Amino acid sequence: MSAQSVADATAPPLAPGANLRWSVVRPTVERLKPATILELGCGGGGFGARLATMTPRYIAAEPDPVSYALASSRITPVGGEVINGDHTQLPAGETYDLVCAFEVLEHIDDDRVALAGWAPLVKPGGNILLSTPAGPERMGAWDEAVGHFRRYSAEQMTELLTEAGFVDVKVRLYGWPLGYILEGARNRIATRRQGKSVSEGAEESIEERTASSGRQLQPKGSLAGNVVKLGTAPFIFVQRLAPTRGTALVAVGRRPA
Repeated sequence: MSAQSVADATAPPLAPGANLRWSVVRPTVERLKPATILELGCGGGGFGARLATMTPRYIAAEPDPVSYALASSRITPVGGEVINGDHTQLPAGETYDLVCAFEVLEHIDDDRVALAGWAPLVKPGGNILLSTPAGPERMGAWDEAVGHFRRYSAEQMTELLTEAGFVDVKVRLYGWPLGYILEGARNRIATRRQGKSVSEGAEESIEERTASSGRQLQPKGSLAGNVVKLGTAPFIFVQRLAPTRGTALVAVGRRPA
């Protein structure tokens, strides 16, 4: 077993969709071999605890204080650093070989302004790595429940990154076929929750929904995490057969040197 496989085995458990995503993100990071990684909006640190073992220096920014506390407890022990804030609280003038944002951009009203703020954080010759829900036509109850402004097509993501100054943009869809089943289940859960919230007069703002989105439907404990990992393993293989189909995407682009 490789050192990274050992690190993955001891890292915090991931939800089914995140397991599918990590199977695309991990080989991308291994190929890029970044000496420094910045993760924006690291949530509870599920990916961060893994990424921190793949680079000499990993730093993350997480604005939500609850998620920050959890992320810090997971990432700091493996050598990473987490700050409670957004990219404007990072050390002034620093740039990074790889800047990541997983399931973040869709939560931001003006995504072009966000990318314009992130692009200077990428070292010239370095890369940006994003993941988002895919398929604008698939906007549903779960998207609304967790504070999504939009979903992206591969063409839209390519155009967005190109406009932000990145080149050699590559977009890969993932999640076929399990993602469709998971999405349907999440939409049903969100519809029931929304009905209950309306009846109780307890609807949340989009900011509150965004802040708690990374804590939704997470496996509790290593046993549940192992069950999820075992259950998604066959689908990780199957989704490789359909890189242009799926409910989510991973995109990578390079900042010109």
